[in-house]
Amino acid sequence: MDNMATITKTLCPYCGVGCGLEVMPDAKVRGDRSHASSRGMVCVKGATIIEALDKDRLLYPLYRRTLDDSPERISWDTALGLIAERIQKILRTTGADAICLYGSGQWQTEDYYVAQKLIKGCLGTNNFDTNSRLCMSSAVSAYMASFGSDGPPCCYADLELTDCAFLIGTNTAECHPIVFNRFRQYHKKNPLVKLIVVDPRRTQTAESANLHLAIRPGSDIYLLHGIAHLLLKWNAINQEFIQKHTTGFAKYQEVVQKYHPQLVADYCGIPIEDLLQAAKWWAESQSVLSLWSMGINQSSEGTAKARSLINLHLLTGQIGRAGTGPFSLTGQPNAMGGRETGGLAHLLPGYRQVVNPEHRRQIELHWQLPAGQISPHIGRNGWQMIEGLEEGKVELLWICATNPAVSLPNLARVKSALKQSPFTIYQDCYFPTETSNYAHLLLPCAQWGEKTGTMTNSERRVTLCQAFRSPVGEAKPDWEIFAEVGRRLGFSQQFPFQNSAEVYQEFVQITKGRPCDMSGISHARLQKLGAIQWPCPESLSDAEAVQDKRLYTDYRFHTADGRAHFAVDDALGVAEPTDAEYPFILTNGRLYGHWHTQTRTGRIPKITKMYPAPFVEINSMDAQELGIADGAEVLIESRRGTVKLPAKVTPHIVRGTVFVPMHWGYLWYGSAEVNNLTHSASCPVSKQIELKACAVRLSLATC
Repeated sequence: MDNMATITKTLCPYCGVGCGLEVMPDAKVRGDRSHASSRGMVCVKGATIIEALDKDRLLYPLYRRTLDDSPERISWDTALGLIAERIQKILRTTGADAICLYGSGQWQTEDYYVAQKLIKGCLGTNNFDTNSRLCMSSAVSAYMASFGSDGPPCCYADLELTDCAFLIGTNTAECHPIVFNRFRQYHKKNPLVKLIVVDPRRTQTAESANLHLAIRPGSDIYLLHGIAHLLLKWNAINQEFIQKHTTGFAKYQEVVQKYHPQLVADYCGIPIEDLLQAAKWWAESQSVLSLWSMGINQSSEGTAKARSLINLHLLTGQIGRAGTGPFSLTGQPNAMGGRETGGLAHLLPGYRQVVNPEHRRQIELHWQLPAGQISPHIGRNGWQMIEGLEEGKVELLWICATNPAVSLPNLARVKSALKQSPFTIYQDCYFPTETSNYAHLLLPCAQWGEKTGTMTNSERRVTLCQAFRSPVGEAKPDWEIFAEVGRRLGFSQQFPFQNSAEVYQEFVQITKGRPCDMSGISHARLQKLGAIQWPCPESLSDAEAVQDKRLYTDYRFHTADGRAHFAVDDALGVAEPTDAEYPFILTNGRLYGHWHTQTRTGRIPKITKMYPAPFVEINSMDAQELGIADGAEVLIESRRGTVKLPAKVTPHIVRGTVFVPMHWGYLWYGSAEVNNLTHSASCPVSKQIELKACAVRLSLATC
């Protein structure tokens, strides 16, 4: 490890909270008290991050002609030549749409941007998606449809200004712990402040709630429409806001009239009194703040669920003011930066759309590309890339900083498709991972602490993540790899960057005048002022730049008519309901100490001691009926695969539902990959897959 003479300010590279960290000269990590988002707080993941930096690193490019061969070390020159040669051949024969890149919210914004420029600009295909498709795409679609633009409208400061926090589909205490700690401290000091938690499990988050609504999986829209029904019945709505600043209210009112309290209570599986109490607190509160995450997004009706929640804010005028608003909690450290740079198959940088001709032309001009270079067609999303491999239509798959051989659904199908890939590039920090088994070419990339760049957290706050050590082995920053490939393909003019600060400066100019205007942010300014929340146009003074910034404070939205739009979706339920053969709904999620597929946290002893093995959480009465004792090995079967796990018998999960943590791939535990069980049904709008619900059956394992 390099010698560090000074304290280095950076950002935790795990969840979307975006906690500021300080790396000390002795390589110890502490929370950065000057960081506005986290105020010096840090969870166990951030506190132990240093321990994984030098374990099982991918140090050099590796190559094998077929997946049956062992990978052998090659030079960077050879590796980059292989990529350029393969891309050129595909462009000459099949065309750019046979090329796909699947990226990650672990990237810095500079990595995202250069990759966008290469794939969507220079190569002319929109087959660029990221694991944000599994994480936040339903929130993106909901904000777009309701407000005309992506972007959470709230600030973390609202956690300490609200009268009522409504948490649905988020185990915030474990998955976004510092956000929850900020609210919990405020909640304890203010007994009149209410916390409502909606979750089939009595999680650590629910333990702190004034009201826990333990609804059945898939009944979220029933609950949200049921609350709206009561607010309308009691006339506890903001008529002036609705009339002046929204459209679609009449149709919405017609829809929610059907969701009578008893119907909702029965369908959700909760006491009618609890439904009435939740609606009463929403009606009485001057400022309601809602928070949601994967429990809403990862659904075949994810966009509809998120918009139904947003509807409650429109109904009561709870937006654009301190302590109010619908607030999606981003899953990954820079998923927001990915959205800003256009990091999904339907997006372009600066919150632009690939189907919009004017948006395409703006980017072509900015990138000095000929008119028509950017494809007008939405590219393949992550799951469609798997389908493309199955169909023989994808000839090059480039995977970066993510582990789809664990994180995608229906893993038997995914692994079979990956085996069919003619050429897979896998660009990551660690080796081995589950996905590295399916790569022809492995490229070592610099990780946290080894490259300087920016990340944007859930509250739209941009932090400069400064390097404090050199990359190990021959690892390179991701953006440098993409830029060099671009130059080898003949696009030297598009990739003149000497450092990441130059990359960022070009990117922010592309956001000027857009809803996510960051033209007033630079590496130098971030180093001077600390983290900055957007929008931050060039005109803002330093004092203004560091202030909290809520969206829609003037009640003007980014829609064509300037109004927010009510959604009018009816509830459909889960894509794969239970039946006599598969009578349980399986859901999944994170644990406090682990991160995604354990590529990093699985190599940290303190965390692995906290969680020595995965488990399946079963309701006590369900377990008794099945003859399953606590700790017994349980076989879990779906229509797609099986998993075998020890039982965790508890009263704190609703009957008919089981829970499995999502972190274990086969490298860490032989039969625990929850995505052996899940299906690929997705939201028709966001294309986000319903990872949170599938039908399963349980039995005692025989061996």
